[in-house]
Amino acid sequence: MTATADIQTTVPAISAEERAARLTTAGAAWAERIEADRSSAHLTYAVTGEGAGSVATTVRAGKHTFIVDEPAALAGDDAGTSPVEYALGALAGCQVVVYRLYAQQLGITFDEITIKAEADLDAARLFGADESVRAGFSEVRLDIQLSGPETDERYEELRQAVDAHCPVLDIVQNPTPVKTTVTRT
Repeated sequence: MTATADIQTTVPAISAEERAARLTTAGAAWAERIEADRSSAHLTYAVTGEGAGSVATTVRAGKHTFIVDEPAALAGDDAGTSPVEYALGALAGCQVVVYRLYAQQLGITFDEITIKAEADLDAARLFGADESVRAGFSEVRLDIQLSGPETDERYEELRQAVDAHCPVLDIVQNPTPVKTTVTRT
């Protein structure tokens, strides 16, 4: 089975006005929903991953499917982005969403946004060579590039709002309890 048939490779271009309207509508709808019923803000996300090939995983998330794999040096076939690159991609993607959302809420304008996410990982833990280091990232660096008419101070205000409200940044910065079960099938 190939997952590529389910992958949308382009995102429709929209105008700044349409983006602003979508953000305003979504923000107002969520505010109304949460005010009416606080529990409506509690969301549960789920994905399913199924092993494929050497070390690849076919991941299904709602109506989307994607491949996670490793390069040959890590026993993979390089058929997809690596798990840690997907983690960085999730962070960059969430940052874009929250930058746009809070720019709209705060009345801060930017024309373009580009985010470079970079992280350091010591593979010694992965391979059992050094149990004293983290298995995950030791540091994550975000380079946010905004083009637009605002002052540096306004963009710093926006950065602070995003840092305080970005769900994936919170996942990366703070411990999250993980409950694992193994079921024999």
